[in-house]
Amino acid sequence: MSDLLDTLAAASPQLWEGTLVTLQLTFGGAALAFLVAVGLGLAALSPWVIVRTLVRVIVELFRGTSLVVQVFFLFYVLPLWGVELAPYTTGILALGLNYGAYGSEVVRGSLTSVPQGQWETTTALSMSWLHKMRRVIWPQAWALMLPGLNNLLIMLVKGTALASFFLMNDLTFVSDQMRRTAGTFTSYGIAMVIYLLIALALSWALRVLEARALRRLGLREPTKGETAKATAEAVA
Repeated sequence: MSDLLDTLAAASPQLWEGTLVTLQLTFGGAALAFLVAVGLGLAALSPWVIVRTLVRVIVELFRGTSLVVQVFFLFYVLPLWGVELAPYTTGILALGLNYGAYGSEVVRGSLTSVPQGQWETTTALSMSWLHKMRRVIWPQAWALMLPGLNNLLIMLVKGTALASFFLMNDLTFVSDQMRRTAGTFTSYGIAMVIYLLIALALSWALRVLEARALRRLGLREPTKGETAKATAEAVA
């Protein structure tokens, strides 16, 4: 045990730096992936065939090719055409576009799962597209898409392990370097625990959002804190 603690103490600066790189890629890639998923998911429902066709081509391109190949293309091929991307930018773009393409199907499927009667009601009330999406359609679809987005976010965390391909010292790279001094089992075991903790924290956060979305739709009982807050507001 003392040897393990000594190893952790000696490697903690490198582990922290690697974990920080992993977290930066995770949050940056997740933010871009969400924007891409929402944009493509909404565009997939466009009344114009050319828009739907273009969306389908983009989605199938990024879903049908390897993330590794996409990373190599962005980092090693684009410079041949005079476009050089920084390592961090490469990681964000690769993760965001790849998982955003997958997420667009989650968004599209969730939107189309909203009962048709809801769409027809907003049309009958002459709601603008933005108004009906914000007040009626999106809140229902949001609760439906969160479980799928949760799974994609965990996959994105694991996808950050490709950072060493574009010269970033992420958690996987640092653990591989530790293997020479701390041993294979210890170095990769520590990396597995850190990845697991990150995944559990992010999954918990999205489950909280999912529960909150369901409560707002009346599909789950409110918590005691929310009940007390509502009571206090009613009394005031």
